[in-house]
Amino acid sequence: MRTPRTTRRTLLAGAAGLAMPAIARAQAVSEIEFYFPVAVGGPITKIVDGYAADFMRENPDVKVRPIYAGSYVDTLTKAVTATKAGNGPQMAVLLAVDAYTLVDDELILPFDTLATGAEDKAWLNSFYPAFLRNGQIDGHTWGVPFQRSTIVMYWNKDAFKDAGLDPDKAPANWAEHAAFAEKTTKREGDRTTRWGVQIPGTGFTYWLFQALAIEAGAELANANGTKVNYNDPACVEALQYWIDLTAKYKAHPPGIVDWGTTPRDFLEGKVAMIWHTTGNLSNIKANAKFPFGVAMLPAQKRRGSPTGGGNFHLFKGATPAQQAACLRFLKWVTSPARAAQWSIDTGYVATRPDAWQTEAMKAYVAGFPAAAVARDQLEFAVAELSTHDNQRVTQALNDELQAALTGRKAPKAALDDAQAAGTRLLRPYAR
Repeated sequence: MRTPRTTRRTLLAGAAGLAMPAIARAQAVSEIEFYFPVAVGGPITKIVDGYAADFMRENPDVKVRPIYAGSYVDTLTKAVTATKAGNGPQMAVLLAVDAYTLVDDELILPFDTLATGAEDKAWLNSFYPAFLRNGQIDGHTWGVPFQRSTIVMYWNKDAFKDAGLDPDKAPANWAEHAAFAEKTTKREGDRTTRWGVQIPGTGFTYWLFQALAIEAGAELANANGTKVNYNDPACVEALQYWIDLTAKYKAHPPGIVDWGTTPRDFLEGKVAMIWHTTGNLSNIKANAKFPFGVAMLPAQKRRGSPTGGGNFHLFKGATPAQQAACLRFLKWVTSPARAAQWSIDTGYVATRPDAWQTEAMKAYVAGFPAAAVARDQLEFAVAELSTHDNQRVTQALNDELQAALTGRKAPKAALDDAQAAGTRLLRPYAR
């Protein structure tokens, strides 16, 4: 039976009317905000702004707005406060170790529940396992690695040469490290004009200590984040060595060395060796007026460094459309080419193996082999200290480490007190 012409027109008009909202929806712009910490020197904000602009040019249906929120601690506080008030960001780059807190407070979503297609799963599994560990809790992946690092040792080759050392050889173990630090310390009368080594004791005290503890053979916490091992005998050995660099070898400034000024002290020739994040590699490369080297941290019972830095986290307040937009942006910004360029521009470690196979990264490493040190150290890396109630559990350790470094407590007493505090804070999570 033929459809009357008027009826056909009515049906077509109705179909067109139904189609219009679908077209409008297809053209609708999804807006996403992400908080980003700016805590390390360098033109980070310009780089991130450039990524957002480039992504939006390629994806005009998504508007991306980065918000720079200060330090990692500031960023966490602002993101949590805004989210609980109902006006938080859709994503934030936060320390990978904050995952337990975000999960316990039911603030974030696991990426594996969104990245369910074959291509999405392959992307989520493309990162170095060492960088994924902090974000893997209860069988889910809660963090996408982005601004990641390890601790490395930088040394001034001129200072080594001046002290009669091979300028191209870094200390391989604690004994050599202490001996090199002694030899490169320079004094004029009672005044020290150049220290042999600086290990920062502010900002990320626990992180630097964890490197020493790993090298001494200790793990600071269990894999479930429910128990700490702060007063393990190997931890006591590690803290004693840190103190001995000052008290015994006279090669490290007394008291607590500041995290933020340590790279500047190195660049100004005030110290021959520093332990610091790979995130400062580009800064030091751009500003050092002397030849320098980059090495894995020296070993004691083993080599090792904790991983560090920030992951992208997805907050529950994001709508389904925003979740999809976030996933698209993350796949774009962590692609091999961009992961490689981010590493070249900042010094952070490219977070996936295929980034190191890009032509840009291969050319960069060929001209600057030091860039590969942090990547190679991943073989010996351990997940950064992370527990439930992480900030308070970590702060308990920071406080006691600083008490020991300033001579107010003996190493074992300080770590016993840190252990007691950590055990008390974690009691509700014991399982």
